Amino acid sequence: MNPPVSIRPLKLRLAVETLNRSNLKRRPDASKTFFSSPTPIHNMEDHIEYSRNTLMDFIKLKPKDIEICDVTLRDGEQAAGIAFTEQEKIDIAWKLDDVGVEIIEAGFPVVSKEELETIRKITKLGLNARICCLARAKKSDVDAALDANVDIVSIFIATSDIHLRYKHHMTIDEATDCAIDVLDYAKDHGLCVRFAAEDATRTDMNVLKRVYQIAEAHRADYLSIADTVGILDPSTTYFMIKEIKKATNTPLCIHCHNDLGMATANTIVAAETGATQLHATVNGIGERVGNTPLEELLVGLLVQYGIDKYDLSHLLTLSKMVEKYSGVKVAKTKPIVGENAFCHESGIHIAAMLENTSTYEVFSPELVGGGRNYILGKHTGRKALKFVTERLGYELDQEQLSTLLDRIKVCSEAKHGVSCDRLARMINEME
Repeated sequence: MNPPVSIRPLKLRLAVETLNRSNLKRRPDASKTFFSSPTPIHNMEDHIEYSRNTLMDFIKLKPKDIEICDVTLRDGEQAAGIAFTEQEKIDIAWKLDDVGVEIIEAGFPVVSKEELETIRKITKLGLNARICCLARAKKSDVDAALDANVDIVSIFIATSDIHLRYKHHMTIDEATDCAIDVLDYAKDHGLCVRFAAEDATRTDMNVLKRVYQIAEAHRADYLSIADTVGILDPSTTYFMIKEIKKATNTPLCIHCHNDLGMATANTIVAAETGATQLHATVNGIGERVGNTPLEELLVGLLVQYGIDKYDLSHLLTLSKMVEKYSGVKVAKTKPIVGENAFCHESGIHIAAMLENTSTYEVFSPELVGGGRNYILGKHTGRKALKFVTERLGYELDQEQLSTLLDRIKVCSEAKHGVSCDRLARMINEME
């Protein structure tokens, strides 16, 4: 069993305020921590740690040679109601580069002159990440990619019967010929090409293998499996990657949508099974209910396999940036970056966490640039309350703690938050 990894803890800024004092004891070195309703208290002493899923040592399915392609600026922006400005796209690209993603899909240049210009500017930022863009199976789209000066072009065409019949109005042979002609054109112009089968997961397997084999013969650098409507589950993801790998030798990409809530799990399984390039978006934004969330994928890769080549300390800042720019609110219960991800109220839990935070956290919040909140409420225990009041500078005896705890529970059950001022009044009223 590998030991948890420790990283230098980040300092958290705590706002301070003055509380009126009575005859209750106050430690001279204590500062006043501002806390909202419910009451958060940040614990800063712990080192950044994570627990590894050591059961992986028995399964031995560690992904090899993976790279992340973040598609927030393209697929994320295709979500209903989202339109990033040029500067917003540039800001997000910089922050993605800080995280260390290998590829940034910066947009769809044929959409507009403004989109093309924005992508061109991103390619000139000097980022470590390679820049990719999307293209239909049209030479004009490849010309736009060349004009944008991207490193990679992702040429896509649908391969499922339903898309061929109702969208393209083509046979599979006609669609394949069209796409391969454009693939050849892009390769002849020096581009790295990702060949993407849209709605691959609802395409007949033998048809899909044949299409990928043709693309491989025409020098595609990547073959991308698009789970366009999010129909996969982990078992079928495993099967599909295995089957495509048997038929081809080109690096595989996985692009999952989250319609059934399994995008992260499917992407992880695809990586285990041999997919090389993993697609994700910040906060999981994207068409309909979105894509594989980048933050879940990266922390998952760390916890499950110990893959630590990404700088996760930027994830919370990046999440908040995309939340602000997109206007799509992050759910409180969102894994990794949600407001409740590191909030604890249960007295039993907090009592254990005051001994060792790993008892109820798989990784410490500082790992992703966040902080821990201990909440005062219905489920608060005496040990947690003692910790909170000591952090605020009070030394209460057991009788005072019991009295205060009863009042907090009454407030909580009446759905009244225990604000900083309210807690101060409760303490002062115990004179």
